[in-house]
Amino acid sequence: MNHQKSELYFLLVLLAGIFILTFFIFKPFFYALILAMVFATVFEPVHKRVLAITRERKSLAAFLATISVLIVVVVPITLLGIQIFQEATGLYSSLIENSGATDLSRGLGDTLNNLKKLSPVPIESVPDVSQYLKQGLGWLLQHLGSLFANIAKAIVGVFVFLVALYYLFKDGRKLKSAVVALSPLQDIHDETIFNKLALAINSVIKGNLAVALIQGALTAIGFAIFGVPNAVLWGSIAAITALIPGIGTALVFLPATLYLFFSGKTIFAVGLLLWGMTAVGLVDNFLGPKLASRGMRLHSFLILLSVLGGVGFFGPLGFLLGPLVLSLLFALLEIYFAIKKEHEERGTKKD
Repeated sequence: MNHQKSELYFLLVLLAGIFILTFFIFKPFFYALILAMVFATVFEPVHKRVLAITRERKSLAAFLATISVLIVVVVPITLLGIQIFQEATGLYSSLIENSGATDLSRGLGDTLNNLKKLSPVPIESVPDVSQYLKQGLGWLLQHLGSLFANIAKAIVGVFVFLVALYYLFKDGRKLKSAVVALSPLQDIHDETIFNKLALAINSVIKGNLAVALIQGALTAIGFAIFGVPNAVLWGSIAAITALIPGIGTALVFLPATLYLFFSGKTIFAVGLLLWGMTAVGLVDNFLGPKLASRGMRLHSFLILLSVLGGVGFFGPLGFLLGPLVLSLLFALLEIYFAIKKEHEERGTKKD
């Protein structure tokens, strides 16, 4: 008996050591693997449709579904990231070289001074716009710069993401069955967990973040049309502010409109204001509720906190991973309380 216990303890120690070693081996690829799981879930309907078209040829269907993710997601995000990095770098360089004296910073400074004169309430001081811009851009460049600095590492990450995505499309059901078999929970609870996680992922990606990204894109288009500099950069900021309840993209649109107005471009200012009220506002009022109603809903303020906290913890990918972690937390808590209630009911029946 003692010999059996010693064997078991030795095996557990050996297993723990190998598990820790495996963790550090896989650690560089965690982000790529998590993103592969996320997009495999989001694009599962596409994979099923391709699977039907290819007459259940799993390898071909998985390959075509992976190519669709590459075209629809990876390439646009890469190009967008490069453009944001270039605009942020250019603006930051201008602020440093000209001691903060750029057309944008001067325009925003003039706007604040004019508002100070028009305000019925006396304003003691006007904030230094260029200083805030330099601090914000410095933080952004620090995170984006680290992402683009090591090209080889980025290429390996994308490669691992695509390969993992291919095998998740191809063998995802087998992997799911293996996890269910290894789990100590009942199969019905395992299925509930998988369904809740899929619902949470789809709710965040197709709901809150989709609306925010659409509003950010429309903001960038409007800024480009009406002559606001660094349109893509401010459009990406608008995508984040779109998550703030009740205010949203107005935090970006209002200063830009005032900047154009006090710069003497009254027609452009009116045009941008109308663009924000129609193109961006319609998305928030009509498309937003339609997308957000599908599946589990989270309060916009919680989504905002998860985005900001996620970016601070994960880096640029935190814009996606932060809300997902929050959604998975609520999904697992719901499952936990359901299981707890079930055990309590069983205990009551026994008594």
